[in-house]
Amino acid sequence: MLKNPVISIIIPTYNRAHLIDKAIKSVLNQTYQNYEIMIVDDGSTDNTKEVVKGFADSRINYFFHTNNLGVSAARNTGIKASRGEYIAFLDSDDEWLPEKLNRQIKIFKSESSVVGVVYTGIYYSDEKGKKVKKVYMPGNEGYIYEHLLKRETEIYISTVLLKNECFTKAGLFDADLFIGEDYDMWLRIAKYYKFRAVKELLVVGLIHDSQTSANSEVMIEGVKKFQKKYSKELRTRPYSNSTFYFYLGNKFCHLRKIREGQKYFIKAVLTYPFCPKYYIYLLCSIFGSRGYMHISHIRRYFMNMRKVDDD
Repeated sequence: MLKNPVISIIIPTYNRAHLIDKAIKSVLNQTYQNYEIMIVDDGSTDNTKEVVKGFADSRINYFFHTNNLGVSAARNTGIKASRGEYIAFLDSDDEWLPEKLNRQIKIFKSESSVVGVVYTGIYYSDEKGKKVKKVYMPGNEGYIYEHLLKRETEIYISTVLLKNECFTKAGLFDADLFIGEDYDMWLRIAKYYKFRAVKELLVVGLIHDSQTSANSEVMIEGVKKFQKKYSKELRTRPYSNSTFYFYLGNKFCHLRKIREGQKYFIKAVLTYPFCPKYYIYLLCSIFGSRGYMHISHIRRYFMNMRKVDDD
């Protein structure tokens, strides 16, 4: 065990024994090496423990939840056990490029004490390592609370390096949120600290067959909870609020609950009537669940055709 690690790297995982090996290797391959790794197994029933124990590195710490408590609880376990001045998060199906931590720690060492978070770009690949469409390069820096509320800035959790002290001021992850728990955290931290960006693609997200997210009903309830938590802030920011109504409308339509979906599309339009997309999706819903799903599949097909250039 490293005596005084500068960075604590928290990897929450659940039944990803077939993927976590690559995530851990990407950490061990970092050019910056002063860290500890906190792997929090959120009740896996596969051989995740055996895969982790197969790494003969004293910097790796393994924690096990006897019950599946959710990713927020897993991250909180890692935060509470961390000893580093800085904390990084890595999802167990993501990977870091070798210079990721080094680029970020250099910014912290050269910046003022008001910088709390440094984040990077991310791109996604399939299981063969080929880039796919989804690429995100960071933009906004400084005090970005308003940018976050207006949904003008996206920060992916595997891209961040932040000061451990941020959690003293902002608190731990909200385990009651089923979706957007990281977005909620960035909003809380942004009230106190500046954000800095490394405008390089230093994280790889994997798109794979076994990739699962919370089921649609749970995600819907999660979005409603998020809206309720930030109701005061969203009330004065109509565009931001409308994006949540649109999300709910689309989710309900995909569940073939067309009338419920239309209700939320209409709320999106009434909240922010200047977005053409809201009207288009509302119109598509008039064709019923079959028509809506058919149009959705056509849209997804053309989106998948727009691949990112290999270079």
